[in-house]
Amino acid sequence: VDELWRQLSDGGEEGQCGWLKDRYGLSWQIIPRILTELLTDPDPAKAGRVAEAMFTMSKIDIARLREAYAKA
Repeated sequence: VDELWRQLSDGGEEGQCGWLKDRYGLSWQIIPRILTELLTDPDPAKAGRVAEAMFTMSKIDIARLREAYAKA
């Protein structure tokens, strides 16, 4: 995720929730697979914490998502 993000955002601009624009103005959303797994957890409290954490990010940070998921 980090390398792909670096390459695509070089000369472009970062957005929210994993979105960026490349140097040509094309929009991309770069998300790790685990994000989908965490957001679809049957426990709505866990999934909600993950969503809240994601909304504060530009590039998705897997460690922070896992921290939010694990909070009691």
